[in-house]
Amino acid sequence: MKIEFSDHCQQGQRAENQDRTGAQIDESRACFLVCDGVAGLPGGDRAAQLVRDTLLNQLSHSVHFSPQTTQEAIVHCQQVLRETQAINPNFSRMSTTLAALFIDRERQLAWWAHAGDSRVYHFRRGVLHQVTRDHSLAQQLKDAGYENTGINSNLLYNALGAEPQRPVSFSEILPLEDGDAFLVCTDGFWLNLTTDEMEQALRMVNACEEWLALMQAAVNRSVKSDNLSALAIWVGEPQEATLLYTQADSARFLPPRF
Repeated sequence: MKIEFSDHCQQGQRAENQDRTGAQIDESRACFLVCDGVAGLPGGDRAAQLVRDTLLNQLSHSVHFSPQTTQEAIVHCQQVLRETQAINPNFSRMSTTLAALFIDRERQLAWWAHAGDSRVYHFRRGVLHQVTRDHSLAQQLKDAGYENTGINSNLLYNALGAEPQRPVSFSEILPLEDGDAFLVCTDGFWLNLTTDEMEQALRMVNACEEWLALMQAAVNRSVKSDNLSALAIWVGEPQEATLLYTQADSARFLPPRF
């Protein structure tokens, strides 16, 4: 099964970049992830780095690859993070979001996990098929049918290292199709881009890196107060499965004419 990916990590108007991206791919399996250190508490960058490195290391030494083994690897990340918090009181509350996509290339299956407001998007035939649900107050209000305008989307009720400790959310297993595309990203990326724009950008390109670059260019036209990180992943030939774009739909992505 052919897999291509492209990644981008950019510092916004923050004193430091607490985002981390990671990718691991071989002939039988693949993992793509982002971690976003929770702001306002010391050590967010350390937490993101620790979870990223620990998860990839666990998977590289795992003989079997399944939703169960990936869940066990994430639980191990939580344990390592807790142990590190206990050792250093200065970072006793450090925490991070996580969004991770896992692909079994031999069985052509995918699943994903997340904690916080980093997301995994799935596109099939150029159309958004499924997306993670944020572990945030804004999402809870929306799900309950309440107005959430003006609610800070950064108010999270789940992140790795946060109290109380909550389980990470896992998706169902997804049988892959040729042309599936995924986007794994932090909130600094998706907050500046609508799903319609993600879909339209996918219909305009012939390569995975072009898709990410086009979305990045659109994001860069907005005020980038937060750090933004993303990985774009293509399975097979998404460009063969998407629709042709119209010039009117592509207005945001094309440079202005003078």
